[in-house]
Amino acid sequence: MKDSSGKLTDWLAFYLCKGLGVKTLLALSQTQPLESLFKLTHKQLTECGLSPQVASSLLATDWRQVEHYHTLIKQAQITAINYFDPLYPPLLKEIASAPLLLFCRGNLALLSSPQIAIVGSRNATPTGLEIAAEFAHQLTLAGLTVTSGMALGIDGAAHKGALAGSGNTIAVLGTGVDVHYPKRHKLLTEQVCEHGLLVSEFLPGTAANANNFPRRNRIISGLSLGVLIVEAQIKSGSLITVRYALEQNKEVFAVPGSIKNPLSEASHFLIKQGAKLVENVSDILDEVSFFCESSLYNIEELKDDEAACRVLSSVGYEVTAVDLIAQRSQWSIDKVQARLLDLELADKVERVLDGYIRIR
Repeated sequence: MKDSSGKLTDWLAFYLCKGLGVKTLLALSQTQPLESLFKLTHKQLTECGLSPQVASSLLATDWRQVEHYHTLIKQAQITAINYFDPLYPPLLKEIASAPLLLFCRGNLALLSSPQIAIVGSRNATPTGLEIAAEFAHQLTLAGLTVTSGMALGIDGAAHKGALAGSGNTIAVLGTGVDVHYPKRHKLLTEQVCEHGLLVSEFLPGTAANANNFPRRNRIISGLSLGVLIVEAQIKSGSLITVRYALEQNKEVFAVPGSIKNPLSEASHFLIKQGAKLVENVSDILDEVSFFCESSLYNIEELKDDEAACRVLSSVGYEVTAVDLIAQRSQWSIDKVQARLLDLELADKVERVLDGYIRIR
């Protein structure tokens, strides 16, 4: 277990403190050692720039809970890497809502290796699985690490294809790195742990939860130089990964398919929007720059504050349905849901049964 930038218990306390994120800690680190925050009074914390709510939350840290997770991390031989650690991958630092902590098992050197993400449907066709595995294998032969999300279907095929040639692969999980999910990938997860790297922003013991997987997707694209989509439908988690890739100014590649195959919809849509059509691994290698010096995409985005405000102002302190938020903001449902995820990561809204509520 590594912990080269401050005590792990301190970082776990920061992680568990609701409303305390990377941006706030970056600002605070400019004026004082972060470990000194635990010695300050409520008044001193607010004078440092923390909101009264965050200051109260930090002072009320449950140190027994912190010690519980500290013990789990040691027992499972997990490496916890905080945002300020030299091992934290540089590309991931550049994304919005970068995770404060990464929990890892395996070859840590892969975190900063040049990576291509491969994503697609959980219900892929045999042809799609074959294509994903073949591309993964060829990419590793070219010296690239293949990154995916350990889901059934295309993800699993990508990991298997990379491992088949003793190549490098990273699995970004929507659970704790000590949890086998899906169960059918128990052996594959162990193989990636032994020969590659398992990564998660979720605490050890965290079980599968539908809300966690879209959050995982931003890390998959954030670690990578580009994203390859093999088979997927328009409304799928794979498109969330692609959307993050575009926002992060990464390359997007798409494998075309039959117009009679519903799983070709996403690839064909993306190709129409400017993604590169790929038929072999050379098509990817021709475009990828290891230093991200160029990109095919010029995306006109609203400033984060402006875009967030438009959706945030449409969410009430009572439960607000997504349809109503879209109507108020005059945005499409897909765009609203994507922005709501960003706001949820920033602790500005909370997802509930019938919609979202704004956090005071």
